[in-house]
Amino acid sequence: MSLYPSLEDMKVDQMAKSGGHAYPGLSEYMGLEFTDEILRLNMPEYLPGQQLQPLHSNQVVAATPGFNQQLVAPISSTAMNVISHSTPTNAIRQVVLCKDANGKVGMRVKDINKGVFVCLVMKDSPAALAGLRFGDQLLELNGTVLAGLSTDKVHALVKKCSANNISLAVRDRPFERAITLHKDSHGHIGFQFKDGEVIAIVKDSSAARNGMVIQHQMLEVNGQNVVGLKDKAITEIVRDSGNILTVTIMPSFVYKHMMKHMASSLTKIMDHALPML
Repeated sequence: MSLYPSLEDMKVDQMAKSGGHAYPGLSEYMGLEFTDEILRLNMPEYLPGQQLQPLHSNQVVAATPGFNQQLVAPISSTAMNVISHSTPTNAIRQVVLCKDANGKVGMRVKDINKGVFVCLVMKDSPAALAGLRFGDQLLELNGTVLAGLSTDKVHALVKKCSANNISLAVRDRPFERAITLHKDSHGHIGFQFKDGEVIAIVKDSSAARNGMVIQHQMLEVNGQNVVGLKDKAITEIVRDSGNILTVTIMPSFVYKHMMKHMASSLTKIMDHALPML
């Protein structure tokens, strides 16, 4: 942001202070109506004031703690940059892009019902350098509201933009949250996953204490995108992440709704590079 805020800066500030009410809600963007009944069937841990009891086991429990639990693991100063980078804010921000020498911004989007979502960010592209990430919602492009537009229409609008000062209003990764975990003496963080989805949580582990939940998809580890990676590759990232790591997750119900509209080949060319902190 410049020393003297522009009208665009003021507009984004007003959107942030109003909670983004100038734009449709999540249900309108994704075509998902999150009624109490749908939440009860698919994401019961998101019901206000409701918490499921874990399944008891000698070693592993299917824990589903509440959404707003506080962190239990102590946070060291060395982990704060990672946590700050990884934690979704769900807020609206302004992003200004330029095109590269080939006239590209390095981003692909996908329309999901009435919404436009970032589904691919190329490594070292203008989009990556501007901080766009998988799951971000694009609300406006140079003042044009994008809700209801098709993928092709949005790509055409981007193509018509000038090389500089491409202005986007972006909602930061709705329905994602970050959980910070400490490894135990054996290097374990206390949960199991299959195809990137959390399927079980170890009793009394850091994952259990800090609010990890099953039926959620892993999207990032310490801010590094893991969407589309094999479990072996994700395990290696977790292993190499030090004693403290932050895992960003999304309810599987929402994730599957998003991914069923995307070609599986897109996940193979996503930016999985280490984030710049």
